Amino acid sequence: MTDMFEKLAQSVIDGEPDDTSTLAKEALEQGLDPLKCITEGLTKGIQKVGELFASGDYFLPELIIGADAMKEGLEILEPALLGEQKREVVAQVVLGTVEGDLHEIGKTLVGTMLTANGFQVKDIGVDQPASAFVDAAKEVDATIVGASALLTTTMLQQEKLVQALEEAGLKPKVKVMVGGAPVTETYAKKIGADGYAEDAISAVDLAFRLADAPA
Repeated sequence: MTDMFEKLAQSVIDGEPDDTSTLAKEALEQGLDPLKCITEGLTKGIQKVGELFASGDYFLPELIIGADAMKEGLEILEPALLGEQKREVVAQVVLGTVEGDLHEIGKTLVGTMLTANGFQVKDIGVDQPASAFVDAAKEVDATIVGASALLTTTMLQQEKLVQALEEAGLKPKVKVMVGGAPVTETYAKKIGADGYAEDAISAVDLAFRLADAPA
């Protein structure tokens, strides 16, 4: 079992989407827990990719193909995860990276962890204008909108998002959580966001609080 988790993690580290997909299918055929395949396999792999990028051993291409591999694995494992747990969805969440920002890793990891904890996540991708978040929130009747910004120049778009949701009449029903390297708790409060998360783990805790649901 541990060997399969290690293989899943390594396929993400190596940036081999086809391998990740094949391994995910094999894991389910073997009856492995899809949640553990995500948390002990894919998540550990993408965390390692992030560490290698931060240390300068990996560059943007490796980061992107690592994220692609993780997505391939999630496409196989997430339906099995949700189907197997047969539990009510905690809340509908819209996730995206704001306009002008192409960073994917942090957002993807948050989405994975939220899904693993029973949230229904609609990931609208990167470089998304405030209007796209608003449209998606309306489409899925979202309780939470999460916006990631990894650049000081794009974090200003998070404030535009809060304003757009207010103008659309979705606040205060829809809660906004923000994150990203330059973002702080103080900044989140200043722009009227409902919460700030430093990493994927704290994002899950925050989402439970914003959804007013027991963790």
